[in-house]
Amino acid sequence: MEEYGQNPKLSYNEYLKVPELISLQETLSDPVSHDELLFIVIHQAYELWFKQILHEVDATVGWMNEGRMFRANHSLKAVNKIEKLLVSQITVLESMAQIGFLEFRDKLNPASGFQSMQFRELEFASGLKDEKILKFFEFDEFAHKRLTERFGQPTLADAFWKLLEREGLKAGTKEEKLDSIVSILSKPESRPNLFIMQDLLIDHDENIAAWRYHHVLMVERMLGMKRGTGGSEGVGYLKTTLSKRFFPEIWEARTYLELESQ
Repeated sequence: MEEYGQNPKLSYNEYLKVPELISLQETLSDPVSHDELLFIVIHQAYELWFKQILHEVDATVGWMNEGRMFRANHSLKAVNKIEKLLVSQITVLESMAQIGFLEFRDKLNPASGFQSMQFRELEFASGLKDEKILKFFEFDEFAHKRLTERFGQPTLADAFWKLLEREGLKAGTKEEKLDSIVSILSKPESRPNLFIMQDLLIDHDENIAAWRYHHVLMVERMLGMKRGTGGSEGVGYLKTTLSKRFFPEIWEARTYLELESQ
């Protein structure tokens, strides 16, 4: 047996492309602001996690289309665990000194978190599509192409409602969707996989809502009511996104759930 580490056929650094990875954090401030590296690392980490979430969401849609509910729920669990990590990651950004952030913030103009292509893909893939977003990305050929393709694809919400119909429930109109979710909630044991699935979809929605909320607080904590680097109203704009939902019918169905009369 060869001694560990001697003439390895594949090394850790080679497999994970570590030299390339750690060369990608290029700061813009001069002199270099201490906090700029943290800012870049956090956002690059977000983009890697968004890539994995999209991978899991796409897999979930495929599992749903094949009626493989256990596999779909397994991927949704992975999505939710990653999203909880993303929410907690915001606290690391809050460790920056406010004055330290201002040392390099102006260098970012006109770039903005609004331009995160993969986050917009996640919104589209989950069921929240806004055609105005496509126009905003017209300046970026790569992002516009990806988002246009996403916009035309069936969503996680579409796959879920079609799965319900294949399982003998109605999901054509809003009222039918509400009735179907209420029936699942009323007797969880009668359709356990669907009960777990709708709960995991709620978790996905809630995690993104929590991320939006904590992101708003972080931005306000750092910048107050300053305008965003991309020209938006900053915190004012971010607050308008807090009510967005991927699966509004699943949320609303809770309103109509009642105990059956004895």
